[in-house]
Amino acid sequence: MTNILIVDDQHGIRLLLNEVFKKEGYETYLASNGMEALDIFKKEKIDCILLDMKIPGMNGIEILRELRTLSDEINVVMMTAYGEQTLIDEAFALGATKYFTKPFNIFEVRDAVNEILSGGKSEGV
Repeated sequence: MTNILIVDDQHGIRLLLNEVFKKEGYETYLASNGMEALDIFKKEKIDCILLDMKIPGMNGIEILRELRTLSDEINVVMMTAYGEQTLIDEAFALGATKYFTKPFNIFEVRDAVNEILSGGKSEGV
């Protein structure tokens, strides 16, 4: 089974993404902060991470930096509510696969993750 980790401090976003990806047949794990996300990543085989950029305590860039110390291989899709190009550039430099600006089209996110996990390569939106 393919596993997706959804990391967002907004409960509603986590639930929406969880519902969509469960319907697609993925096993999903949910985290509301960086420490929770890293704990799950260390315990489970995660194939793709949907990672919010703005999370209290440890932001998406800091989480991504920590993830990269654990694995160079993981697919990471960044989600950001602001279009700060410097943060997006930094995320790509750290190996993010794709990013979406909130509010995003849930079907575009679903399709991008499906493409990434089936071996396709996508660019930022």
